[in-house]
Amino acid sequence: MPHPPPVRVAVLVSGGGTNLQALLDALHDSPLARVARVISSRADAGALERARRASVPTAVLRDPGDPAELLAALGDAQLVVLAGYVKLVPAAVVSRFRGRMINIHPALLPEFGGPGMYGQHVHDAVLASGATESGATVHFADEEFDRGKIIAQERVPVRPGDTPDSLAARVLEAEHRLLPRVVLDLAKRIG
Repeated sequence: MPHPPPVRVAVLVSGGGTNLQALLDALHDSPLARVARVISSRADAGALERARRASVPTAVLRDPGDPAELLAALGDAQLVVLAGYVKLVPAAVVSRFRGRMINIHPALLPEFGGPGMYGQHVHDAVLASGATESGATVHFADEEFDRGKIIAQERVPVRPGDTPDSLAARVLEAEHRLLPRVVLDLAKRIG
């Protein structure tokens, strides 16, 4: 019996794309899933260059709030991954991909999530709170920032003397392990 083709994954990005790179590396020869396109909210996102180097088609959104533009860019994607995407996905797009759109967040949700909680803001808040651990969360994306059902988390310790940068580096390593694992698990169910 022939294997089904790999699940087509669209990755939405706004920044440098290290999580995109982790996916590109992990899915490179995978029979389960492949990065089929990369869509950015910013023309200067470093992630676009990573996609081009991997020969993955890219698109830059003129208006990230326009559901028709985003749906057109997503095309025939079967799974959507928000990897450092800092815009709220329009409700019509969330509805089309419900249960097939995931986000990675650099903290242990439900703590340290919501509007404005991205990048350094998250790590600053974790350190200011006195928390003894942080980590990465992959969750289903819905109509609100960081509120969808949690799929998986990986914990990392907050160490004495941590700075936002040292904590961010440790969390990013966890993100790079966690995101490809979740994408492959979901691809098995979708495919």
